[in-house]
Amino acid sequence: MVRRISIFGATGSIGQSTLDLIRRDRAHFRVVALTGGQNIARLAADAREFGAEIAVTADPALLPDLRAALSGSGIEAAAGEAAITEAAARPAEWFMSAIVGIAGLAPGLAALEQGTTLALANKESLVAAGPLLMETARRHGARILPVDSEHSAIFQALAGEEAAAVERVTITASGGAFRDWPLERLAHATPEEAATHPNWSMGQRITIDSASMFNKALEIIETHEYFGFSPDQIEVLVHPQSLVHALVTFRDGATMAHLGAPDMRHAIGHALYWPERRELPVVRLDLAAAGQLDFAAPDPARYPALALAREVMEMGGLAGAAFNGAKEHALTAFIERRIGFTQMAEVVAAVLEAIGRAGSHRAGAFTLANVAAMDQMARQEAERIINRITG
Repeated sequence: MVRRISIFGATGSIGQSTLDLIRRDRAHFRVVALTGGQNIARLAADAREFGAEIAVTADPALLPDLRAALSGSGIEAAAGEAAITEAAARPAEWFMSAIVGIAGLAPGLAALEQGTTLALANKESLVAAGPLLMETARRHGARILPVDSEHSAIFQALAGEEAAAVERVTITASGGAFRDWPLERLAHATPEEAATHPNWSMGQRITIDSASMFNKALEIIETHEYFGFSPDQIEVLVHPQSLVHALVTFRDGATMAHLGAPDMRHAIGHALYWPERRELPVVRLDLAAAGQLDFAAPDPARYPALALAREVMEMGGLAGAAFNGAKEHALTAFIERRIGFTQMAEVVAAVLEAIGRAGSHRAGAFTLANVAAMDQMARQEAERIINRITG
């Protein structure tokens, strides 16, 4: 059977890994839509190679370039956020949501409204609007499959198990680029240094989030929203080898661990072929070669983002949308060298304090409009705080 699939964020690392798997099994898939950002050459080349029906760039200014690159192919070209969401409404059986940031929420919802399968690598959707996303899937009979390596690992460890039997879940973190740096040096870290990961090959923003552990903070909230585990059931361990992706401990004391090489094609492939398991082109784990597996509790002083995730879950309401919006804005400011590495957490903490003091995170229901409004409010507050810091 040939399945129609669409990939949102096709030019990023997750999108490219997805296309790599499809390239190896072309007979079983037909590509409907591919979307990307500013890498028009890559987007057009992939659209031509896989015979996509439509290719969409998020940047309207680049539409002429995309049209030129697709000239004579018969592939439709479009641009802008609305066009991406419209592409998500095109009939397909499987969607990969790999757009970075809150921009992935609207197309993810559009895909779920078709009652299909959404492979979710866009963690920000669950952080900012978990109840909205899960309720949309339930209402339309759709399925969300996790693609983050940690959540795919939990999903697999829970196969055949009752969630009520779970005592604790543990997600692991490499510790990022600065896990061995002296604390006093972190304030002077550059975007280039933060964008170098010791184990994984990822995009700039998510790699910097790994160094600050904001990525893991998002994943704590994601675990809570997707699986329904309470905050006190979720823990994080620093695991430098990145071979154990998650552990699930049951009430009888048994712990199930998911291990594998740090290759996102494992989690992507699991979602692509679920409920079957197919052969994947990933390195097989050699524990003898690995030698040892190390674990340590994360240092709160080094990774303040983890405590902020706990605060968000305690606040409830639209606090996740505020957290994510503030985090994205602070990350951009760091990349632009407007603030320092450690100031990102300071900005996000200040935004959560302001939002909590005003009670605005409880001012509305979970709708796309309310989530977007909270996102913008948090970004505006973050900008005010950054201006105050940089004075």
